[in-house]
Amino acid sequence: MALTFLTLMLCAPAHRESPPQHRWLYCSFNLWVDANVNMLDALFRRACKAGYTGVLLSDSKFGKLAAMDDRYFRNVDRIKRIAAECKLDIIPAVFALGYSESILWHDPNLAEALPVRDALFVVRNGVAKLVPDPPVSLPDFRDLKAWDWKDDTVAIESAAACVKDPQGKNARIVKTVAVHPFRQYHVSVRVCTRDFAGTPEIKVLANNRSLVFSNLGVKQTQDWTEHHAVFNSLEHDKVAIYFGCWDGRTGTLGWKDPYLEEVGLLNVVRRDGAPLTVRRDNGETLREGTDFDRIIDPRMGTVPWNGAYKVWHAPPIIRTPLPDGTRLRISYYHVVTIYDGQVMICPSEPRTLELLRDEARRVHAAWGAKAYMMSHDEIRVLNWDGSCARRKLSPGEILADNVKTCINILDEVAPGAAIYVWSDMFDPHHNAVADYYLVRGDLAGSWKGLDPRVGIVVWNFDKRDESLKWFAQRRHPIIIAGYYDGTPQSIRDWLASAGRFGGVSGVMYTTWRQQYADLEEFARHLRSDPSEPRRSEPRP
Repeated sequence: MALTFLTLMLCAPAHRESPPQHRWLYCSFNLWVDANVNMLDALFRRACKAGYTGVLLSDSKFGKLAAMDDRYFRNVDRIKRIAAECKLDIIPAVFALGYSESILWHDPNLAEALPVRDALFVVRNGVAKLVPDPPVSLPDFRDLKAWDWKDDTVAIESAAACVKDPQGKNARIVKTVAVHPFRQYHVSVRVCTRDFAGTPEIKVLANNRSLVFSNLGVKQTQDWTEHHAVFNSLEHDKVAIYFGCWDGRTGTLGWKDPYLEEVGLLNVVRRDGAPLTVRRDNGETLREGTDFDRIIDPRMGTVPWNGAYKVWHAPPIIRTPLPDGTRLRISYYHVVTIYDGQVMICPSEPRTLELLRDEARRVHAAWGAKAYMMSHDEIRVLNWDGSCARRKLSPGEILADNVKTCINILDEVAPGAAIYVWSDMFDPHHNAVADYYLVRGDLAGSWKGLDPRVGIVVWNFDKRDESLKWFAQRRHPIIIAGYYDGTPQSIRDWLASAGRFGGVSGVMYTTWRQQYADLEEFARHLRSDPSEPRRSEPRP
């Protein structure tokens, strides 16, 4: 039987003085676009000449192949032909656990969600409106004594907090506010910039834990523009709200009109595992559709398309025939976005597993690949909603169970195929830790769901010795995810560490910015002998 890169993965560990057996490049493209396929054609031919052997290929449409037309699959077939000519193995990425928007396209209500408990609503003129409990607000910036403190880099000018040429110093103004545990809050502020080099942020901290991770999207130069952040107070009754910049260098930044409010039912999730309950103050549970109209947020996960979630929009209205003055306590679950709209799917919902299984079948039918990459990566919200909580498992145990199930799905759908996964969520030296972002509990033990035959794509550069040793001791085949839009020669540091622990049989040119200018130079750094012969060019 011919030796393939799958069996080679099980060979003796690579050492520093030997060039890595497998040389991949990472490509993330929308394959429905013909121009992207043309780009991949040229890129694959360059990769072949430089000695690469495989392509980790990602496309968000892999999660929704049932909706793709003939044009898409013609492009898939074309890529397969090009890869065969170039002697490149295609490793499709599946199971977007962490960045789950492509799977949530099928059902936005499958998003992992945070709880709101007993928010107070009072009926007026046939509408139940939220009543802040307790009332919250932020002072104007001109009332400097009402703020807790500010950095010296912040000056107050004409009701605005202004920062000019911070030169790398922190530039923050802070207010501590009393809140109610497990409630939903909205912060807004107007921002103006002039040639500002830095990242303006809204941060909300409670007991040294951050509750907000949304990027504001402030431009380097812009007139006064309103920006938003939304957070759940979780178990905290006090939060510190920061308006500021931690990496500013030059230019001018202004903050104006800070605003804080409690909100209700924004991005509310509706499914059995995320129940919504409405009751009177006396504990009587009311009936949806009878005592009040069905509650749904039509903009939750649907704008501008299914699986896209916005930080802020006007919450839905609750209409009810109940008399004026009726006090209601509403409990529900809501989506929270991370950075630029990242949302995690709930791994404990049966429907999630159905979608993952369907994705695996369709991707394998399209590609017939010899290896697949599970995309469990940076899972930042987990173990809050009813589907997860009723299992009474730690987040590490939930993740271990999920990845084990995903491995079984691939074994069923593509028997004999090699399986890989990103390292971070299974690495105690990286993200498999307690209180990671908005994960409830400890992710330790997540690695127990990994069969030793599963290849690990390691990208923890800062602690590469610890991470490589960890996975080598667990006898996993290892692919090093190098480059990371940095310098090509940094792979030398990786290989130096790999030589101490073994188990490394491949490397990957990993770019998130489609930055392929260094593809050839990166490959040259992988050769222990500069005279190593290059692979033959593909057939014309």
